[in-house]
This record gives sequence, structure tokens and C-alpha cells, in this order.
Amino acid sequence: RQQKWKSSVSTQAKMPPCDFVPEKYESYPYEHMQKIREQNIAPSLRTYYKKPLLLHQGHMQWLFDHEGRRYLDLFAGIVTVSVGHCHPKVTMATQKQLARLWHTTNIYMYPAIHEYAEKLTSLFPDPLKVVYLTNSGSEANDLAMFMARLHTCNFDIICLRGGYHGGSPYTLGLTSLTPYKHGVANGFGCTTTMLPDVFRGPWGGSHCRDSPVQTVRKCSCTEGACHAKDQYIEQFKDTLNTSVPKTVAGFIAEPMQGVNGAVQYPRNFLKEAYQLIRERGGLCISDEVQTGFGRTGSHFWGFQTHGVVPDIVTLAKGIGNGFPMAAVVTTKEIASSLAQNLHFNTFGGNPLACAAGAAVLDAIEEDSLQKNSEDVGTYMLLELAKLRDKFEIVGDVRGKGLMIGVEMVTDKDSRSPLPAEEINQIWEDCKDMGVLIGRGGLYSQTFRIKPPMCITKRDVDFAVEVLHTALQRHMERAA
Repeated sequence: RQQKWKSSVSTQAKMPPCDFVPEKYESYPYEHMQKIREQNIAPSLRTYYKKPLLLHQGHMQWLFDHEGRRYLDLFAGIVTVSVGHCHPKVTMATQKQLARLWHTTNIYMYPAIHEYAEKLTSLFPDPLKVVYLTNSGSEANDLAMFMARLHTCNFDIICLRGGYHGGSPYTLGLTSLTPYKHGVANGFGCTTTMLPDVFRGPWGGSHCRDSPVQTVRKCSCTEGACHAKDQYIEQFKDTLNTSVPKTVAGFIAEPMQGVNGAVQYPRNFLKEAYQLIRERGGLCISDEVQTGFGRTGSHFWGFQTHGVVPDIVTLAKGIGNGFPMAAVVTTKEIASSLAQNLHFNTFGGNPLACAAGAAVLDAIEEDSLQKNSEDVGTYMLLELAKLRDKFEIVGDVRGKGLMIGVEMVTDKDSRSPLPAEEINQIWEDCKDMGVLIGRGGLYSQTFRIKPPMCITKRDVDFAVEVLHTALQRHMERAA
């Protein structure tokens, strides 16, 4: 019966023009690709959508499928395509390096790694001036944990519930989202503490977070004093006083939670948490895998939005615009702890990765992408807030720059997650109208909007109109 259902809502959304013409698709037919997927690719690698997309080419904020259909990419390969698909500057720099030298490993000196190390660390405040290059975010966080333990000679690491820090056996202990947990022993020496979520948590309201859009919950804060922050810090102290030894190795947090759906903490929470950890001999680790490289708009690094300087920073995803690379940036002193014995990464900091990474930094600067993230991201947040005010099922709109979450609920009072089948329908509708959006949150109830940082206000108008249409259609179906 559902198949015959026809909406009376027609979309006015007109996709912005794009003068890029994709090449003709010439690989296997769709059905053959599906067969390979079923037979030869590990089933743990799940696909999005009922009929998975077969994507063939990308250009800046656009993706093209095997039939030449164009989509506005609002998820950027899971927050990874920072400057735009196949950005000409990054493509050219990588091609140039490709023809010169791919790999020798870092037992020798070669220009790319030194040029890149200087360029990257120049963007960090003192004393964060030493970099160790790896290939993925899990690897970077794994190494950060290792360094913290070696340096402090302590073992326990505190993390926030709802955080995602990787899927390797070591980092799984820090990742606090049930869908990523497997039934094997993990998390030895990792202790989770309450997530200071001002929308879903017990405390928080309309003044707590660093975002152009606040929650619709009433706030018990007074001028200059955040009641929610104080309550969450009490919970943090409680964890320190009951669940770990008197001294700890460290504390890891994303400046804004990514996989959990752009969850933001009350202002000054991280500042006080850092202080409490340092009093116990621990190091503070900022996981910038999703928030780094200007994505939050107001600052280049997410930790700067909290007014803190971590001891260790981990980077990945947008660092290479899709090239597999990652990094751990720390102080000379902490980095020295690793030098007491051998620790080696074959591909970390290879010439190709460093050429791509350097070109990404140039593109961010030359295309003013941090400013674009702030301007376009703020515009989008305010436009999405209008949808929150119009639809009961849009519970929360939050974020900063081009790191945005739209949390779907059955109603604003209960804040119960909207059932998966209803969210799926809205999500599929958006895709059918040409907009690709991510998903996140403990119940996959939050739409994650983290596009390439080159998107325009015109793209935003189109995307918001598409989401508006999908929500209206949903309301009709429900009625």
C-alpha cells in the first residue's frame, strides 16, 4: 500500500547549477557491482540507503552516480573531504609527487615530510610543535593513548559517553557507542563518564552552548554562571573520586562529538575538566579528527573554541581531503617518551600523504574555507532552526561552522528518538531529491551535516528546502 501513496507536497527545490560534466561511466553494470559486494566485500562494511548509490565521480561539493545523476554531498565521505572532491590544487600536488617519489619510509629524509611538518605545526600554539604521522584516526588515537601512558607512567584514561575515538581493539575502550562494541574484552584502563549533553542530558538549556542555535529547553543558568556546567563537572569529579586511581594517564574528548551527532558541551566544561585531570598527573587529549582544519568556523582547531591548550592533539579525516593520513601533535617532552624504544610506522608521513596534506592547508587558506565554514555554517544553522520551530519532530539543531546535528524526536517534551523507520523515510526522500546526509547518535536519530567546506549559501537554500519537503511529506504520511 505504501508504494501507491502519493504526496500532495511537491518540492520547489531547484538544484544549483554546476558546469562540471562527469565522464561517462564505463565499469560493471550495477547488478554485477551488487553481486561483488555480496560475495567479495566484508559484510561489516555496510552501505547507506535501501538501494545503495554507485558513485562514480566527484567535483567539489558534488557527487555523480553511475547514471550521471548529481547529488549535493552534505556528509563529505564522513567529514573527510574538507576542501572539495578532487580539488584541483590537491589533485595537482598529489599527481606531481606521484611522478617523483611515492615511498622510501621515514628512515631517510625527503622534502615532503619536513615541509609538511613545519607547515602543520606552525598552525598550533606552543608547545604543540612535534608531529608523528600515521594513516588513520584510530591509529592516531591509539598512539595518543600509548604516549599518555608512557609519559605519565599511569594507565587509566577517562572518556565521555557517546564519544567515538576509533574501532581498533585499543581505541574501542574509548569509543562509547554500543553499535561499535563487539563482544570481546576491550577497554582495560578506560573509564567512561557522563556526557555533558545539554539537550539530552539531565541539565542544560537555552544559554549553555557555543552555537548560533541553542536548545529549546529552559535554562537554570544565571548571568556568568552555568548551572549545567557545574552539575556535569560534579559528575566528572565523582568519576575521578570513585572509578580510577589517584593518578591517571589522561582524558580524551572531541571538542564536539561527531559520530554522536554534533553534541556540544556547556561552555567552560572542558576547561575545568582539563584542570581536574592535570591535578591528577594526567594528560589532556583533544580528538580533532572531525572538528579540525577550520570546520568549526570561528577557529582552526576545535579545542580553541573551548579556550584550552591540550597536551596531545589527534588529527585525521579532513587532513588529506580523502587521502588516508592522520597525525598526533604533541610537545617535544611527551614525544620523547616514545623515543626510549623503537616505534615505527611504515606508511606514516609518506611523500604522497605529505604532498596531499600540504596542498589541503594551502587550499583552506587560499579559498578562505574557515571563513566560509563560519558564514555558510551559521546561515545553515539559523535556517535549520526555522524547521525546528515548525516541526515537532525536529527536536534540536546544534553545531558550529559546518559541523551540524539535527536531532529527530517523537516530540519535544519527551525527547524520545524518532523511530528508525520514520527517520529512514525522511533520509531516503532527501537522497531521492538529490541531497546526501549522514546519520549519527546512539539511536541513529540525528542527521549529521558536515559537507565539504566549499559549499555555498545557495546550496544551503536547496538543502534546507529539500529537508523541509521531506519533513512535510512525513507529516502527511503520519496524518
